[in-house]
Amino acid sequence: MNIEAFRELCLAKKGVTEEFPFDAETLVFKVMGKMFALVPLERLPSQCNLKCDPERSEELRETYDGIIVPGYHMSKTHWNTLFLEQLPPQLIVELTDHSYDLVVSGLTKKLQQELKNLG
Repeated sequence: MNIEAFRELCLAKKGVTEEFPFDAETLVFKVMGKMFALVPLERLPSQCNLKCDPERSEELRETYDGIIVPGYHMSKTHWNTLFLEQLPPQLIVELTDHSYDLVVSGLTKKLQQELKNLG
């Protein structure tokens, strides 16, 4: 999956915005103001950081050794870096959904309700 396809995947989700809060090269996707995906646009090969359940992170890192690694510049427990063009697109979709869902589950009840009410 290339960066544009990944961007479209993220933006298709309810309540998602994109911004550059850190620098001009790191694209961040947020749901209701909370990060669930980061893309360092200048890094090659193409990659993204996604939030992940810690136990699942370990399994993924073992199964996809060198292709899914601890999150670059992130909490190594809760974030993974994925090399996008080396993974099956369906796995990227699944892990993006997982990251989004983890962040949504951590939102306040008020924000969850606001998200639910979005068109």
